Amino acid sequence: MSEVMESAASSADETEAGGPPIYAQAPRSGEFNKLRKRLIRLTREALDKFGMVRPGEKWLVALSGGKDSYSMLALLLDLKWRGMLPVELVACNLDQGQPNFPKHILPEFLSGLGIAHRIEYQDTYSIVTDKLPAGATYCSLCSRLRRGNLYRIAREEGCTALVLGHHRDDSLETFFMNLFHGGKLAAMPPRLLNDEGDIEVLRPLIYCGEEDLQRFSDAMAFPIIPCDLCGSQDGLERNAMKAMLSDIEKRMPGRKDVMIRALGNINPSHMLDSRLFDFNALFEKRTQS
Repeated sequence: MSEVMESAASSADETEAGGPPIYAQAPRSGEFNKLRKRLIRLTREALDKFGMVRPGEKWLVALSGGKDSYSMLALLLDLKWRGMLPVELVACNLDQGQPNFPKHILPEFLSGLGIAHRIEYQDTYSIVTDKLPAGATYCSLCSRLRRGNLYRIAREEGCTALVLGHHRDDSLETFFMNLFHGGKLAAMPPRLLNDEGDIEVLRPLIYCGEEDLQRFSDAMAFPIIPCDLCGSQDGLERNAMKAMLSDIEKRMPGRKDVMIRALGNINPSHMLDSRLFDFNALFEKRTQS
């Protein structure tokens, strides 16, 4: 079941707070304005650096009801209001049939703000619980099923991109999980193409810190939907990486920002991957000198 709602008239595009309607109740404090500007700057940097924007395209913005996706939606709407994001946005929530999921929250929130959106119900929860034993972590399979449905919805809505709310800390946690447990250097990329080659996945919050997004979400008073409705939390490995990174940041403030920048500053000749650097060519250069 799906529902598509169109945006309200352009006369409602501005509020007294200075921004799109989603900012109507935002704080007027200097502290919040600094936070908002920093997140806007980091989001715009990611959009520009990784070439995410093609004017006139249409994006499906995945909205789970958590702090990250709410914040992403607000920041993208902010950039549109400022004339810096010439794309059409459609927010999308996939109701996966978790017990006690509050179905009314997101439709009421989006409709009240005149935000174009689609709400779709697909009971992937029953599939997950049927395939996995009791007590297992559902997150991985649940995520794959959700992603497949979002790709389908993006196609049906004529969207060229699926936009996700993963942030700096998500990418760093994935990097260290791969380093410690997967024997490879890999993180969450800011931009990738799906296997079918027709939908891009974009992560415009890749430079934004989770702490800032939490403070932004709290200040905006978004109607948060908890992520533990199914009774399953993310795996112990990711939680361990989160704790490790928090400890590093506490001991050495600013390290997370340094690490996320390091992921974009790779020197292949100083790594150990002969697929990325021809070490045999060094011998040829030496003998020719």
